[in-house]
Amino acid sequence: MTAERAQAPTAAPTPTLSRRIRAAVTRFRRSGDTRILTGLAAAALVTVAVLGVWPDYVPITAVALPLLLAHLALGPKELPWFVVATMLGLALVAPRQPQLSVRTMLEIITVFVLGFIILLASFRRSRLGVAGVRGESMLVDLRDRINRHGGLPELPHDWQAESALRSASGSPFAGDFVVASRPHHGDRFDVVLVDVSGKGDEAGTRSLLLSGAFGGLLGALRPEDFLPAANEFLIQQEWEEGFATAVHLSLNLKTGEARVWTAGHPPAVQLAAGTGRWSVHDTEGPILGVIPNAEFTGTRSIMRSGDVILLYTDGMVETPTRDISLGIDRLVGQAERDLRTNFERGADRLVDSVGSRYDDRALILIHRR
Repeated sequence: MTAERAQAPTAAPTPTLSRRIRAAVTRFRRSGDTRILTGLAAAALVTVAVLGVWPDYVPITAVALPLLLAHLALGPKELPWFVVATMLGLALVAPRQPQLSVRTMLEIITVFVLGFIILLASFRRSRLGVAGVRGESMLVDLRDRINRHGGLPELPHDWQAESALRSASGSPFAGDFVVASRPHHGDRFDVVLVDVSGKGDEAGTRSLLLSGAFGGLLGALRPEDFLPAANEFLIQQEWEEGFATAVHLSLNLKTGEARVWTAGHPPAVQLAAGTGRWSVHDTEGPILGVIPNAEFTGTRSIMRSGDVILLYTDGMVETPTRDISLGIDRLVGQAERDLRTNFERGADRLVDSVGSRYDDRALILIHRR
């Protein structure tokens, strides 16, 4: 009883201190937002006042500067009121111009059109609820999260793993993504390459959600249970275009045993260094997110020293004018040339030299040294 009474008072300050810190951070953020709003309002007021007092020396387009700054800095709640107030001020001082020439009228119209465009952007931004600069920082954070999910874990010295992704739009957001897992740095290594419906930026949000969910499933389930669980997860989302294809490689780093499953995805290809021949892992499985309780059958092989396995998306082998089988032959031929003597950056070299520039492209290279 004495020990319990002695410990009780020491536990109380922790949540209190935490609440104080959070409250201080919140007050700092709010005060920062208030200072920005006050500064922009003062700048707009001074600009409009100068236009009314010295119309000969200040162009009407000077009002555009505080409008643009407000568009970047203010949130969707404050921005519409700021724009409306600035436009009302401009409407009051516009008649004080020495002469309303055609050029002056065009300047006034230009500023009002700019304000209207900013208002439209503000209404669209209200769905997100953050200011322009803050919204961009959120997108940067999302991009970094996607990149972190796509990172491959460190493997033993006798194994090499590389991945390369290219977006059709050139942006970091793409419909292709990679998730990998090596639980407890043990002998099991799993990597999944997923192709979400759509391409480029339009598929980026779905890729982010799925990469997080699939990354959690990959390390928590047995290899043969991953694609069925991923399929059920996609079905539960009930997206209009909520389907995806995937290829899953589960590798025993000690024995070299490789197991491959696919879900409506182009097959993995494997090079046997002893014979110099490429083989295709013909596996069966429907597209993810379409058929409930779907079954996925896999293949088994052994990776020996010098062997290579390539996982890739359809953007690497399929074009409107070329069949996928011909695309696989072209990929294998290019891999023979590029990987003959040097495997470093092999995935990047293959992605840059093979595939359609108008589709997302991704490739994973696994090599046993």
